Amino acid sequence: MKRIIASLLLGCAIVATPAPALAQTNPAQDAARRDTQSGKALPLRQIEAIVFRTLSAPLCSNVRNSDNCYEYLGPAYDQRAMAYRLKFMRNSRVTFVDVDARTGRVLNRAR
Repeated sequence: MKRIIASLLLGCAIVATPAPALAQTNPAQDAARRDTQSGKALPLRQIEAIVFRTLSAPLCSNVRNSDNCYEYLGPAYDQRAMAYRLKFMRNSRVTFVDVDARTGRVLNRAR
């Protein structure tokens, strides 16, 4: 009986732990948020829209036939360079697009 009560109390203590104490922070994401809020960088959604328009094929999420489209894998932010790197996959090949976070200008494309 004592073991059951001790287990229940321990379970309640774990559940009662505040979520922020369990959450992990991402320094790059925090830097991107600060730079966007201060006006140093464009919002990620705006950067993505610029890059999506420059792709030679549509995004897979925008077409029904996904034979020849780009699958968007996500962004990464480099605080020192103030640049985003967007990662895509098309026909089993990965493509990186580097974008200036201040202007939205595409800096480099690498496959």
